[in-house]
Amino acid sequence: MPENNVYTAIGLMSGTSLDGVDCALIETDGKAYIKPLAFMGIPYISDDRNVIRSAFGIKDRNAAILKKAEEIITKEHIKAVKELLLERDLPANKVDVIGFHGQTIFHAPHEGLTLQIGDGAELARKTGIDVVADFRTADVQAGGEGAPLAPVYHAARIKSAGVSLPCVVLNIGGVANVTWIGEKEEQLLAFDCGPGNALMDDWVLSRTGKRYDEDGKIAEAGRPIEKFLNGWLDHEYFKRLPPKSLDRDAWDIAAIGRVVEGMGDVSTQDGAATLLEFTVQGIARAMEHMPELPQNWYVCGGGRHNKALMAKLQKRLPAYVKSVDVLGWNGDATEAECFGYLAVRSLLGLPLSFPRTTGVSAPQMGGGFFKA
Repeated sequence: MPENNVYTAIGLMSGTSLDGVDCALIETDGKAYIKPLAFMGIPYISDDRNVIRSAFGIKDRNAAILKKAEEIITKEHIKAVKELLLERDLPANKVDVIGFHGQTIFHAPHEGLTLQIGDGAELARKTGIDVVADFRTADVQAGGEGAPLAPVYHAARIKSAGVSLPCVVLNIGGVANVTWIGEKEEQLLAFDCGPGNALMDDWVLSRTGKRYDEDGKIAEAGRPIEKFLNGWLDHEYFKRLPPKSLDRDAWDIAAIGRVVEGMGDVSTQDGAATLLEFTVQGIARAMEHMPELPQNWYVCGGGRHNKALMAKLQKRLPAYVKSVDVLGWNGDATEAECFGYLAVRSLLGLPLSFPRTTGVSAPQMGGGFFKA
């Protein structure tokens, strides 16, 4: 058992936006105590990113492209851990566990399936550190959505920050999700509320070759196409009660051309503006399910860097919208830190998901253990 029941953990995250590997070092007791120590992001090279992207939507673990993507994912995560240890001059034997999320390739909890690729055993061998991976499968097998898993981490950090409750932590990654945190421990509600950056990024990449719309400037130069926007907002997902979760490919950007057929080619700017507005409205509709409207929304993930998106959220939501950085957090590190925290909870036999966060029938433990 670590000294004073406090573990040193590394958390790893590769999100559906495919920016790269986020690697965070924390101290935690797996409960209320969390101390971030270091963070680094290792970007993917374009060729690797393209291979991983081509594996999205594949659920056959024997598919050649999926195996190739898994090799890349594992290699890049090993590299990230070693670089963090080197930067911190930290021996591997001083780290108790790695929380390895892997890369989500396919997520369909209604089919009883969620697939994250990455070789936890190889990561443990090459780093010399015990690994906890495969965080979502147990929840899905128990009837849950398998996502989001960050709420228990969000709640622990928010309560230690002493902010007014209720409040919301909004994560804008490839998909956007909310954690509503009330004053009582059982008052925790979480769900994916709609697309985050993924659709916007895919559109801009397909039209310009750029990985994302910096500061939302392309979207700001366009106008949302109402016919397209209204069609997507009528999707059955928005009518479902939470908890609920999404795959990044629930919507297809190719639909833009089909929905507005007869209007001519959609401009890059109008398409970007439409997708940004879709993200904003999906987030705003999350309020329909909250027991009480919060006064503060704290935003983490890559989406908080999009100035146009943040400005629209502030205009649309009846609350203060702020980056989690105002709390002294690193908003880029939050998900990676979360999986270090969840790895410790897994070692301690503590639940990772709950009826009001994933819809599982009872608090659910999870994670697969790989000994170094």
